Amino acid sequence: METKKEEVTPLRGTLVLKTRQDMKRIEETEDCFILDFNPFDSFDVKNLSFSGDHERDKDLAIIHETGQVACRDYPHPRHLCLNYPFGSTPNATHCHLCYCCLCDKPAPCSQWMSSHCNASADSMERRTMD
Repeated sequence: METKKEEVTPLRGTLVLKTRQDMKRIEETEDCFILDFNPFDSFDVKNLSFSGDHERDKDLAIIHETGQVACRDYPHPRHLCLNYPFGSTPNATHCHLCYCCLCDKPAPCSQWMSSHCNASADSMERRTMD
């Protein structure tokens, strides 16, 4: 009676990559690995950490950006504006693509200064719950 020879697959460790730099280096040598980040996320300069050395930090400059951003390059509600972040700039400030999320009209609407400039997703949600 003849027994079949089973193919043995060698055990290999699983690589979990944390950064794009790791991905670029590892994909040259490995066929399969797990990403612990979304490789399609856009680069966000706000996520950079600076050393605190202001002499060195002043040398940082964004010189190129690709693609369009919905809340900057297309019409968007004021509270989602990336040009004038809601809460860290005066709420009445708006770019040429902002619109009032209450009136659904370009900012500033007729009631902008009285209250509509302060409308956000949270305030609209509270309003519908009442």
